[in-house]
Amino acid sequence: MGEEATKTTFMDKFQAVMEKTVVPIGMKISQQKYLAAIRDGMTVIIGVTIVGGFACLLAVPPIPEGLQGGNLFFDFLLAWQAWATANAAILMTPYQLSMGIISLYVVAGVSYQLAKTYKMDAVNNMISAIFVFLTVSGAIDLANATINISMLGASYMFGALVIALIVVEVNHQCMVHNVRVKLPDSVPPNVSAPFDTLIPLVFNIVGFSLLNALCTGLTGAGLTSLVFTIFQPLLSATGSLPSIIIINMISTTFWFFGIHGGNMTGVVVTPVTTAALAANLEAYQAGKPMEYIFSGAMNGVFGNWTTYLGLVIICLVVCKSARLKAVARLSVTTSLFNINEPMIFGMPTVLNVYTYIPLLFCTVFNVSLYYVFASLDLVGKFYITLPFTVPAPLQAFLATMDWRTLPLWAVMLVIDMLVCLPFMKAYDKQVQAEETAAEAA
Repeated sequence: MGEEATKTTFMDKFQAVMEKTVVPIGMKISQQKYLAAIRDGMTVIIGVTIVGGFACLLAVPPIPEGLQGGNLFFDFLLAWQAWATANAAILMTPYQLSMGIISLYVVAGVSYQLAKTYKMDAVNNMISAIFVFLTVSGAIDLANATINISMLGASYMFGALVIALIVVEVNHQCMVHNVRVKLPDSVPPNVSAPFDTLIPLVFNIVGFSLLNALCTGLTGAGLTSLVFTIFQPLLSATGSLPSIIIINMISTTFWFFGIHGGNMTGVVVTPVTTAALAANLEAYQAGKPMEYIFSGAMNGVFGNWTTYLGLVIICLVVCKSARLKAVARLSVTTSLFNINEPMIFGMPTVLNVYTYIPLLFCTVFNVSLYYVFASLDLVGKFYITLPFTVPAPLQAFLATMDWRTLPLWAVMLVIDMLVCLPFMKAYDKQVQAEETAAEAA
């Protein structure tokens, strides 16, 4: 009894410390209006990135140079390559109009979400932000009546984020201080709404145009290029192995308290992984080496998605508790498609030290192993976006188009199960004892 009480006291202390330190910080970050707008705005463009990634894959098949026919599979690859070459212009159009101009979608999504937060007219604010961004992007060549879409790509995404936030904030301040074109009350709201953003739009256009001219005069590059130069170290810093490990440990800890870890860390992670994914896809399309490891869904595919599936298998095969087996049977299908909430709240893994410790260890091990393999070019890097419900091993292959990710994922699953097994056996005994006591009562 004394030992059990000591364990309970330790867990109580541990939980109290975490609730007083980590959880409040995470809640403040997730609720910060600018970060939330970035997170939600980036989520809006997921469909566009999926379509663009698949279009590029079809147009530029992952076929090694000098491949010769001779079997059915190689003949198929060569036929695919010939078809892609013949239809390259058509196939690349969705890519160029999605990933190729991703900054345009970013400024639209982020400005729309921030305007909604302020309960302002989201559409008119979004149009204002797009207008300002295009004005200073350098993509418009009025003399030749052309648009250089390379100035709207992934390299200018951080500039789009900054412009979207500032434009809407200026609009909001003007609204708060009643700086707007006042129309009679009899004018319908849908007619008067564009006039609410008219004066702030003038402020934004003049202010950003002057700032862009100043940047060009001092640095030789426009405002969006300067913002990318400033934020570029963030891509490298956040994509380093220590940063990835810390992010995953924080996410796992939030899940321990029943708080959505992905949402908490997503405010910082999503812009970085999306920019890295777009950059990798551009490099792939140009036939250049891909630079970024921390991109796309790498964090989920080679993270706790694998471990949760391992927990399900252990419960089905090894555990004897009726409750754990029932939860596992209900969760097996959802876990295969990366939906782990049935296990998280049904087992539960929330406030469960028996699962928290192995999940923490496994996520560090998994991302580290993939990072090392990818940095040595032993497996491919992520450059295609897929729906998050695509099973992890299939997503590992399709998002990298490298079959070597499949055995790596399988090895991770086995190792994760070996790590989780002793913890789950101990937890299974505890649950069995609880079930026996409930039956006796």
